[in-house]
Amino acid sequence: MGSDPDGKASGTADWYRRAAVELAQTSEVQVAWARGVAGDDAVVALLDELPREHRQPSLLFSVMHLLDVPEAPWSEVRDWLVAEWPRVAAVARERRTQTNEVGRCAPLLAALDRIPGPLALIELGASAGLCLGVDRYAYRFDDEPMIGHGEPVLVCATSGEGRAPTALPEIVWRCGVDLAPLALDDAGDVAWLEALLPPDRPERLARLRAASARLAEDPPHLVAGDALEALPALAAAAPSGASLVVLALGTLVYLDPAARLEVLRLCGELGARIVTLEPVAALPPVRDALAGLSAPEPSPFVLALDAVPLAYVSAHGDRLSWLSAVGQPGVASGQL
Repeated sequence: MGSDPDGKASGTADWYRRAAVELAQTSEVQVAWARGVAGDDAVVALLDELPREHRQPSLLFSVMHLLDVPEAPWSEVRDWLVAEWPRVAAVARERRTQTNEVGRCAPLLAALDRIPGPLALIELGASAGLCLGVDRYAYRFDDEPMIGHGEPVLVCATSGEGRAPTALPEIVWRCGVDLAPLALDDAGDVAWLEALLPPDRPERLARLRAASARLAEDPPHLVAGDALEALPALAAAAPSGASLVVLALGTLVYLDPAARLEVLRLCGELGARIVTLEPVAALPPVRDALAGLSAPEPSPFVLALDAVPLAYVSAHGDRLSWLSAVGQPGVASGQL
């Protein structure tokens, strides 16, 4: 962000330049938008009117999508954005990023497969709670037989030495916490869920809609609140006799570093297991534990159980590369 602590001036432009690189594997449309914003001083100045947390690229692009930005070259999108800025800014101030990527359930299933059931799940930053329905979807790992049935079918290619799941877990209780939970029976919330996806990824939209329809019949219980503050009470509400598992699937990165470590500490205090799927640098204990481990396909995201790295994972869960001890390719990290 440069030397500007509030992320303004050149910092906002740099933020969008970095986003253009990070989005290269996920959305050509959003790459073009990010580059366009980064190179336009007038648009950057408009963004700098917003609080820092409300001018992040993913939020801006989702708001644009929600408000029906035209499918057009950046020059036309730019004119639309400037003309519609009062409306865009108003929505951006009210919303927060809450992407519910159901594809992450495939690596989540691989982690849950290592925990004795039955399971009680608590998801931090649950959005609409779609990942809490991990046992209600179907999966195909490589060419192995399908697990589960119905839609969506979540496909995950694996590499390296590791054990892919062969069955769905027994989940007897599930609950999510989010600062602003989204309801699957609320048209406005569903529209926001869909707007959080890039406009040029129809397969992700189809997956989201299939998962939403599957879970809408019996949605998980969601509570509004701060993850750290709510966690002890939620843990106390979980049934005895079940393994308590806390899930953080791309949400801890939005907390400050001290709060991320506090989540790990609190899970230990509560006797809960914790599954994380976060950027490598987000959790120092996980990052440090990667020393001496390798995988055929490294990525910026790592799946871990109780801060023990299991695999590198693609951002949306469709690829998983098992970690092994260097010099011991047959020993997966979760079995060390």
